Amino acid sequence: MPVLEVWKGKVTIVLKRSMATGYAGVQNPLFFKENTQMLFGDARESLDAVGKGKTVGG
Repeated sequence: MPVLEVWKGKVTIVLKRSMATGYAGVQNPLFFKENTQMLFGDARESLDAVGKGKTVGG
């Protein structure tokens, strides 16, 4: 499986339900980089809201 080198981008947006560890139980270092923005919630609902110009999570 190819690796997407998203950490090299100016801004990385991660869609995630919570900050809980995943299946492997390991924290992803990408989540803690300065250029990473976290958008919590259901990915489909969050992207639909962003597309409609709504405030997400508030």
